[in-house]
Amino acid sequence: MIPGLALSIWSIVHMKKVGEGNPFDAYNHEVAPRTKHLMTDGPYRFSRNPMLVGVYIYDIGVLLWLQSWWPIAIFAVEVILLTLQVCSEEKRLEADFGQEYRDYKAKVRRYI
Repeated sequence: MIPGLALSIWSIVHMKKVGEGNPFDAYNHEVAPRTKHLMTDGPYRFSRNPMLVGVYIYDIGVLLWLQSWWPIAIFAVEVILLTLQVCSEEKRLEADFGQEYRDYKAKVRRYI
């Protein structure tokens, strides 16, 4: 769980400092200031969504700690909903950053 938290926190701090905003839309409703700069360095050089990868690592740690199968269903629903969210954010990032984002998208995978 700790590596997942660390990755998410690193990603959030990096986005706030370098990107000066957030890409997060709540299903097409802006809830935070948009990033001014496309994030392609720091944790974003390994994943286009390192915050989310951190959340998934944390969640898998929780699943292992709970040693139960029922939370897997909750995790599956979370993955589906957050993937839909990511697709929405990708459209916004492409609209905001155009070819720069398309080039980044071609080099760096969505998750890992």
